[in-house]
Amino acid sequence: MARIVVPEAEALLDQPIPVLDKGFVRLVDYLGGDARIVQAARVSYGEGTKTYRQDRGLIHYLLRNEHTSPFEQVVLTFHAKMPIFVARQWVRHRTARLNEISGRYSVMKDEFYVPDPEQVRYQSASNKQGRSSEALPEEVVSSILDEWRGDQATIYRHYEGMLDQGVARELARANLPLSTYTEWYWQCDLHNLFHFLRLRMDPHAQYEIRAYGEALAQCARAVAPIAYEAFEQHALHAVKFSQKECEALAARLDGRPCPLEGRDLETFEAKLRAMRGTENLAFETSVPEG
Repeated sequence: MARIVVPEAEALLDQPIPVLDKGFVRLVDYLGGDARIVQAARVSYGEGTKTYRQDRGLIHYLLRNEHTSPFEQVVLTFHAKMPIFVARQWVRHRTARLNEISGRYSVMKDEFYVPDPEQVRYQSASNKQGRSSEALPEEVVSSILDEWRGDQATIYRHYEGMLDQGVARELARANLPLSTYTEWYWQCDLHNLFHFLRLRMDPHAQYEIRAYGEALAQCARAVAPIAYEAFEQHALHAVKFSQKECEALAARLDGRPCPLEGRDLETFEAKLRAMRGTENLAFETSVPEG
């Protein structure tokens, strides 16, 4: 069986997609595409005789019903450069294979992440792990970023000084900040990449890793456009309701009082707002059939 070639993916190979101030994502290689998903699902040989419409319907059916194994047949390899604090969030997804640059073998580059001024915001009052939508005063932001760059320059100068005095690289690197840029090769199958994107492109995810999620999504869309379309419709922009939330939805439709309260009610209301705010939102429930 010949290797599946996707023209859109071929055009993207080895083309760095800029992310943040100094980072990037590059699609290094890929295996398979929409045709591979269809072949795996039908256990067919060659390209088969099905039409594009039938193939599209099958892929949507598979993703909508969480038949995941055919999507695992498609594999993407990336070369990415990101700040260490983003890498530590990224590496929480343990369903991929990676090789990262080592500060034990190599001298770390003088490259640090400095956020755009509009990203320097107050701590959120409602989200303990995130920033609010309110930016700090302009003069405060300017002062903070000056300190940010100054601290980075001082620490890197000390790092170089330790190396010049013969301190082992593996020890000298320990004083570098989380804003230091690192690089790795990251290989992931399409099913697990979709899981990564669903979490890391969510509005609640940190801005910096969302930016990398969008770059990875661009590559996934090029490799398997029908599968990515199905992912957007049935996962990324879908809303799933718990059994209690379905009961609350039924109560709303019947004109009865909502049985939810507290945090459960807040979560339910947020999902309804998301539905109103997304024109092409898919509607799904997680209540077992029967």
